[in-house]
Amino acid sequence: MQLTEEQIEKMRSIGLTLDRSGTFWQEGAPVTHARLRQALLRWLDVRDDGKDIVRLDDKRYAYVTVEDAHLRALSARWEGSHCMIRWDDDHGEELDYASLRQAPDNALYCTVRGRLRGRIASPAYATITEHVVTDGENFMLEAAGKGWRVGTVST
Repeated sequence: MQLTEEQIEKMRSIGLTLDRSGTFWQEGAPVTHARLRQALLRWLDVRDDGKDIVRLDDKRYAYVTVEDAHLRALSARWEGSHCMIRWDDDHGEELDYASLRQAPDNALYCTVRGRLRGRIASPAYATITEHVVTDGENFMLEAAGKGWRVGTVST
């Protein structure tokens, strides 16, 4: 039996939500299995049309509602003038300085893995802001040999 595109789309809506604190919920029940949670975090992606998904491959994915950010920073450390972030999907990468934005609640957000939204709160926030200065009107992050303007999160 061949499924129609409409049937496949309906099957992709599985009632999965990622809340602000990083807890996955599936139709109102929390996902409590630690390894499943880590897998879901690693599978997070954003389709070209902007829809949030968990992706196994190009054809196998499901929709996820992301209430705030895809990932949360667990820690940050400076290696010389470069800032390395450890994310809650257990991967690390250099901060995407050009994408750094500040929200009204002072949390920082940036792009992670090229497409995901990352939220930086304490203690990573404190480590990063050690290198933030003001140029009078704007906040600037001094990193990687440059000054990077910290934008604002648009609401």
